[in-house]
Amino acid sequence: MPTVVKKPYRKRTGLEKIRTQWHKLTGLHGEEQWSAAVVRAATAAELAANFAIRKEFESTGLSSEFVDSLLRWANGIDGKFNRLLLPLVEVSEQKTASFKQLKRLVENINRERNAIVHSGQFRTETDATAIIAEARELIEGMVRMYGEDFTLAWPPPEFSDLPDEET
Repeated sequence: MPTVVKKPYRKRTGLEKIRTQWHKLTGLHGEEQWSAAVVRAATAAELAANFAIRKEFESTGLSSEFVDSLLRWANGIDGKFNRLLLPLVEVSEQKTASFKQLKRLVENINRERNAIVHSGQFRTETDATAIIAEARELIEGMVRMYGEDFTLAWPPPEFSDLPDEET
C-alpha cells in the first residue's frame, strides 16, 4: 500500500486550511468534545476571513508580508471582520450589504469562542452543533463571495449509522 504524504499545514492554501480545520472539528464533534469543536469552528471562520481579506488585497500590489502583518494586527475574527474586511468592501454596496448580513454570525462565533478559551466555559452538544452550523453559514458565505464553489459537510455522519465492526 502506498504511503500518503500530507502537505505541510503551512504550505496549504487558505481553502485547504479551512477544510483541515473543518475535518478536525467534525472528528471532535463525533468524539463528544463539544467545546474543542467550537474552537475549531471559530478557527475555520477566522481562516475564511483571512481568505476574503487576501482576496480584497490581491489587486493592490501590497506584499503578502504586509497583508500578513495587517492580519496579525487585526487579531481575531472580530478584528479582521470589523477593522479590515468591512472597510475594504465599502466601495461595493453589494459586498457591503452581504458582509453586514454576516456580522451577527461573526459576533456570535467570536463570543462563544472567547467564552471557551478565555473563561474556561464548556458547551453542550446542542450549543456546539448550533455554533458549528453558524460557522458553516459564515464560512461558505464569505468564500462564495469570491466566486469559489465551496461547501463544507455538515452535519457529520452519525457514528451510530456505521456498520458494526466484525470481530
